[in-house]
Amino acid sequence: MASVLITVSGPDKPGVTGVLFAALSAHRVDILDVDQVVIRGALTLGVLVATPGDPESLQEHVEQAMHSLRMTVDVSIDRVGDTDRRKATHTVVVLGRPLQAKAIGALARTFGEVGVNIETITRIADYPVTGLELSVTAADDDQLRAVVATVASKAGVDIAVQRAGLARRAKRLIVFDVDSTLITGEVIEMLADHTGTRDRVEEITAAAMRGELDFAASLRERVAMLAGLDAAVLDEVGRSLELTPGARTTIRTLKRLGYKCGIVSGGFTQVARHLVDELELDFVAANTLEVVGGRLTGRVEGEIVDRAGKARALARFAAESGVPLDQTVAVGDGANDIDMLTTAGLGIAFNAKPIVADAADTALNQPFLDPVLFILGITREEVEEADASDGRDAGRVPLA
Repeated sequence: MASVLITVSGPDKPGVTGVLFAALSAHRVDILDVDQVVIRGALTLGVLVATPGDPESLQEHVEQAMHSLRMTVDVSIDRVGDTDRRKATHTVVVLGRPLQAKAIGALARTFGEVGVNIETITRIADYPVTGLELSVTAADDDQLRAVVATVASKAGVDIAVQRAGLARRAKRLIVFDVDSTLITGEVIEMLADHTGTRDRVEEITAAAMRGELDFAASLRERVAMLAGLDAAVLDEVGRSLELTPGARTTIRTLKRLGYKCGIVSGGFTQVARHLVDELELDFVAANTLEVVGGRLTGRVEGEIVDRAGKARALARFAAESGVPLDQTVAVGDGANDIDMLTTAGLGIAFNAKPIVADAADTALNQPFLDPVLFILGITREEVEEADASDGRDAGRVPLA
């Protein structure tokens, strides 16, 4: 049997696919593969078939049928060719704002140089970033990740690499760091505003997040500067927290899909509970500030949720939820998140310090949390369709 590849292009309109398959059915062909894409009203439809009869007769029939619809058609006949579609080994998600052609060109050229083949390209997002998903075939996992990291750095885009297959869409639990991840600021710095110690606290926080200081020791030093603060300020700060753009959308969408969602924070339970209530989160792990007589003592109660503590909290939540660790996701930005990111099945560094980005599976450098969804294989269109079905507005706002 000969294999015949038919490619139809032209304005998208009803009936094209029906006319094509009616012509094919007259020749008793076997359908081997089909791909269709429509971009701005322009249709490209590819069909690979095996025919037991005369392929030239099939070609003539198909060309006549398509020309009757004023469609362009190209027919390629291969009597001995391989008709199997190659199975993609990896999924590569490219995100940019904007996503320019030179970035995709650089990635494609680099793939060609190292023998990585692009099987399919699909747009997955147009807001708040532009995102493309590439299915690729690569022989060397480490080489693929290395070349992608190089291109991402030079082109100024985010590129995430994951193994293709069910595992990517099998994630069921996600945890977020709070400060500078789920929210835009640092809670302890907001509290320090009320004690006149913000400058010193900011300095220590920055060094701790870069991994230059022991987190537990640095936390005790910073909390000591809050001694005497009225405990009512904790609720005041909790009510004033500003969520990172896309946080609500991301958590709402993941909960629709059955994810367990929570926060694992080096911050404080008295403030974090406001996020738990507002976002309807399933669990929280954070530090508890000691309060005596309505004022902070400058000490932390119990075991500190430090770098190792964050990883233990993730493992505990996964066990309580009956979710294997390889089906978990963690998102964070600081050095104290590294163990949590490497423990999770997928660790995402969010606008992170270099030491964190190097340890994570992938890094996002956009000021939005929505791209977490795109990395997990959820498209912007699916998000907005789900919101619309719930009577929600798409929530698009002008981007600076």
